[in-house]
Amino acid sequence: MITISYEELALGSVLLLLNGVVSLWFRTGMAVTLVVSSVRMVVQLGLMAYVLRYLFLTQMPLWTLLAVVVMISFAGYEVMARQKHQIEGGWGYGIGMGSMLMAASLVTTFSLFVQIKPDPWYDARYTIPLLGMVLGNTMTGISIGLTTLTTNLKQERDAIETRLALGHNKWAACETVVRQALYTGMIGIVNSMSAAGLVFIPGMMTGQLMAGADPIEAAKYQALVMFLIAGGTTIGTTLAVFLGVYRLTDNRHRLRLERLILRK
Repeated sequence: MITISYEELALGSVLLLLNGVVSLWFRTGMAVTLVVSSVRMVVQLGLMAYVLRYLFLTQMPLWTLLAVVVMISFAGYEVMARQKHQIEGGWGYGIGMGSMLMAASLVTTFSLFVQIKPDPWYDARYTIPLLGMVLGNTMTGISIGLTTLTTNLKQERDAIETRLALGHNKWAACETVVRQALYTGMIGIVNSMSAAGLVFIPGMMTGQLMAGADPIEAAKYQALVMFLIAGGTTIGTTLAVFLGVYRLTDNRHRLRLERLILRK
């Protein structure tokens, strides 16, 4: 396996200057965000590397479970932080984290017991990477789905309230908005699966190929991961969108958009 020195890694980061130049030249306001995000990425990856090295050596299920809880907790925060219109109170965080907990745990457990079958089944070398890939993509789907839901509920408020006044229940009145939210939340993984192998080689397959794995085996693993990601994204996005509708309406089938907080 080819190793990368810290000097070579630093040279690779020079490519970020292109982003910075474009941002400053066109005054997009992304320059500072770019610097913060890149520094945060390096720190997080470094910390994760040391944590994974320890987990791989110890093989303690309790520490693996703790790492899983931390990952899901931060993912829930990221979903909430990306919303322009946040659902007030603990619901804003709970919807994101609960949806990802359900989706990622179901899909990861399914793959560990049915396809991968590591011994022991909680082996961090398999559990953490699988969970991370599913969680990252599910987080994106949930975030986009909820953003579409809250934005369209505000834009279509008059139409929805008209349907409610005509006797529709809250689910029927919000059907169009829900459909659009689910579509936008899941279209990303659909596009990725459509282009994988033809337009680009996905990250996991690329890593295995560079590590010397057989291309056929690398392709099989990548296809499995894409299936898992698609399942996790579908479960998480669907659950989050329906929980969002549930919270932004009430038992009397009224729209309750005052439960949304505009994030500054």
